Amino acid sequence: MRWLVLFVACLAPSGAFGVESFDLGALLPNGSASASGRMIQLIGALTILSIAPGLLIMATSFTRFAIALSFLRAGLGLQSTPANLVLISLSLFMTFYVMAPAGEAAWTSGVRPLVEGKIGEAEAFDKMTEPFRQFMISNVRDKDLKLFQDLRKGRDGVPGREPTLDILVPAFMVSELRRGFEIGFLIVVPFLAIDVIVSVLTMSMGMMMLPPTTIALPAKVLFFVLIDGWNLLVGSLVRSYG
Repeated sequence: MRWLVLFVACLAPSGAFGVESFDLGALLPNGSASASGRMIQLIGALTILSIAPGLLIMATSFTRFAIALSFLRAGLGLQSTPANLVLISLSLFMTFYVMAPAGEAAWTSGVRPLVEGKIGEAEAFDKMTEPFRQFMISNVRDKDLKLFQDLRKGRDGVPGREPTLDILVPAFMVSELRRGFEIGFLIVVPFLAIDVIVSVLTMSMGMMMLPPTTIALPAKVLFFVLIDGWNLLVGSLVRSYG
């Protein structure tokens, strides 16, 4: 009921409560140029917030974790267990764990000085992106980086020069996709071996009408639990970033 009263109060005309109307223009600085600059900054901030999920995927370890966990579910033969929400949540928290040093460095060197008014927006952007740039540089494949440098016709392919973000980010994503599929292959192989063994056993025993997955599925789940698979997989994924 209190939320309903608050909602009605927000929608009611200001004159109904004897309050003067609020001028949104007062939030903007005087002068058309300053107002235009403030509006552009506001639009830019809203744009960054709207693409924040994409930025999380592009410049962090999320891609590798999500692909590896998807391969695990496919290798086990489980259609919807664990649920997508569980896999994505686990990938997110693993990403937060791995990216915590970079995030803390970005906050200390970029966000906090910007909030305190010690540096400008351009300098803050450079300081905030630098920890993530170093993370991507340390994990990108040289071959993928060279590919995107060559696609730019050598504009940023100067030896000894650090690549710009428009080259580094796609190269890093391609590298993460490759490593994710490599890890996925290693995950699937043991489960594939169990499927083959179960199929051979059922055929040799003459159980033609028994689907091999009926026996293979619990066998794979039991195998994964006995080897403490979650601990091994999560630990290996996190340690893969050194």
